[in-house]
Amino acid sequence: MRTISTGTLQIGYYEHGKPEGWPVVLSHGFPYDIHAYDEVAPDLAAAGARVIVPYLRGFGPTRFLADSTMRSGQQAALGRDIIELLDALGIEKAILAGYDWGGLASCVASALWPQRTAGLVSYAGYDIIDVERLRHAYHPELEHAVWYQHLFQHERGRECLSLHRHDLCKALWRQWSPGWSFTEAMFDRTAASFDNPDFVDVVIHSYRFDFGNASGDPALAHLEERLAEKPPIIVPAITLDGTQDPLKPGGTADHALMFKARHEHRVLECGHNLPWERPREFVDAVVRVRSWTADG
Repeated sequence: MRTISTGTLQIGYYEHGKPEGWPVVLSHGFPYDIHAYDEVAPDLAAAGARVIVPYLRGFGPTRFLADSTMRSGQQAALGRDIIELLDALGIEKAILAGYDWGGLASCVASALWPQRTAGLVSYAGYDIIDVERLRHAYHPELEHAVWYQHLFQHERGRECLSLHRHDLCKALWRQWSPGWSFTEAMFDRTAASFDNPDFVDVVIHSYRFDFGNASGDPALAHLEERLAEKPPIIVPAITLDGTQDPLKPGGTADHALMFKARHEHRVLECGHNLPWERPREFVDAVVRVRSWTADG
């Protein structure tokens, strides 16, 4: 593992492939970590990529540089973290790929900094959060699936995540990927990342901000204002859906209008944890986007 400092974080990350390879950043979600890409990263490196797999803020060895920095989990923070990581690594442009929080971060970075994004692979379509929409109800089946988000709006939820983070996160793994079998060892390897001292604060802030129940970092207000305008994504992109994902009932094919460059949408038989459940297909999507950008 390597570490590098940005303006905000000391980021822990793994790197695969040759330094001269075409850059790709793989971003994980909640409640997962970099091990979601254990089967993806080596195959991308074999295809000629320089693969960067960072731990998100609040996960694993990644740490805030200053105690005074707000432990924000809002989408603008996650997207900016990717751009600051590219800056620190001296990478001008990269393909960004991710799912869950990592898909959100990749979409935000692609929408706000298209000049830094060579292409995008996003699980769950245009995964930028419409904060105003989240203040209103969804169908009861979806409200049931996001019970944890409702729990996190209360101090009881903070206490539950603090005291029972491993059990809570394991329950989400099972709920979100009903057809995927994982071992206790697989889960435990990832769950070590949840012991980060900022994990609870970042997670709780993320979902409270999304629901309009917590203020964002004032330094990011201008970015959130731009995201509220629903900026289109103007870089080449492949979007993915899983047919067994309870968080995305019906899929996200209707997001196509938000993509203004070359775009494909693919539907796979899997749950929410797509890179771990269908690693070959995730690799194929990244390599496909690379072929478009290599062609100019």
